[in-house]
Amino acid sequence: MRRRLVISYLLLMALVLLALETPLAVTLANRETDRVRADRLADATRFASLAGPALRGGGTGQLDVELGSYEGLYDIGAAVVDRELRTVAVSDGYRSSPATELALRIALAGQQFTGAEAVRPWVKGPIVVAVPINDGGEVLGAVVTTSPIDAVRHTITAWWLILAVIGLLAVLACVLTAFGLAGWVLRPVTELDAVTHEIAAGDRTARVQHRLGPPELRRLAAGFNHMADVVSDVMDRQRAFVAHASHQLRNPLTALRLRVEELGPSLTDADGRAEHRLALEETDRLAQVLDALLTLARAEREENRLVTVDAVVVAASRVTAWEPLARRREVTLRLSAAGGPQYARTVSTAIDQALDALIDNAVKFSGPGGVVTVTVTPAEDGVTLVVGDTGPGMTDSQLEQATERFWRAPDAQNVEGAGLGLTIVAVLVDASGGRLSMRRGEPRGLLAELWFPRADHPDPAPEPG
Repeated sequence: MRRRLVISYLLLMALVLLALETPLAVTLANRETDRVRADRLADATRFASLAGPALRGGGTGQLDVELGSYEGLYDIGAAVVDRELRTVAVSDGYRSSPATELALRIALAGQQFTGAEAVRPWVKGPIVVAVPINDGGEVLGAVVTTSPIDAVRHTITAWWLILAVIGLLAVLACVLTAFGLAGWVLRPVTELDAVTHEIAAGDRTARVQHRLGPPELRRLAAGFNHMADVVSDVMDRQRAFVAHASHQLRNPLTALRLRVEELGPSLTDADGRAEHRLALEETDRLAQVLDALLTLARAEREENRLVTVDAVVVAASRVTAWEPLARRREVTLRLSAAGGPQYARTVSTAIDQALDALIDNAVKFSGPGGVVTVTVTPAEDGVTLVVGDTGPGMTDSQLEQATERFWRAPDAQNVEGAGLGLTIVAVLVDASGGRLSMRRGEPRGLLAELWFPRADHPDPAPEPG
């Protein structure tokens, strides 16, 4: 944008300079040309006054001396002709040309000739001036002078060069002023763009300086800061409400479960005991939902302070932790990792919680005889962790909705869970600057892939206090 503003200022300045300097340059050239022509016209008129008696009396000796002296002083050729265009007197440097022939014919017609074209730096040829020689109203002949154009052309060129230099200096000043003005105008916009990206990256404390730039942008910056404050406050209130509500509901839920359990011994018929068992299962499921909401609220409220972890070590610990449950459900759980440590930059416990949710789902849906594989491999500029299973998988439309809160597949409505596991994984991965992608496995199953930015070295151990 700064470049476009500067170009706009330069185009406007160039148009103004052209509108001002072009007429001035033409005026200077015309004025210099008219000055020289007026001077030559006065000289030719003086020679015409001297040539009148000479043409009457036939004595041209003195006229030859005058023309020679004139050429010697000013390097200007001159000639005197009679009414028949016969040369009466001429200086040594005078050369006849079509321009002088035309000038003499106009002068013999009784008119002065000074030329129609003004001198320009690219014009060549002498300045021709001719006047008639009159005696009592009768034209006896004409005087013509041919002045070299180099001196006039050099003077006009010098004037034009001065104007060009002045124009370049004005353009340079305009460029400097335009850059300063564009920077002053765009600095709040640039800072607003940077702060917007910082807030999008998770730094909700970033704000714009609202005392920079023109008043309109200052108001925009102040409005943006107010909006960011309001949004941040609303998000904090929402997350606090979820956390507090989830926490406060635990106590009445626990009390409700105890009361439901106490009803068990008093139930004698089979249907009553079955309903009692289902009520206990629903209370357990509600407890899982509250625990998941608490975890999600903590994950969203987590400040994005990144730490370096060894993804291989974390994956091995989670596989070990989930292996007893997998064995109980007759599911094979295994780890495939590249040799050596694979360091990744994540928010605290992001890989742990993400693998817990993904392994839990994979073991849950694989069924007896299924296989769940956790793979850790290095990737371009990062570390990839893939949790694959041999379960039923998901359709393309289901994969698009899988990370929505409380979403559950139609065929998994009766499976235990809160529908928040993948949502928590997505929040943790996004806060770590990573990526979560899911796709169908071949020939069946689901592949959930996590990518985290790579770290070259582990975090230094804290110094002993």
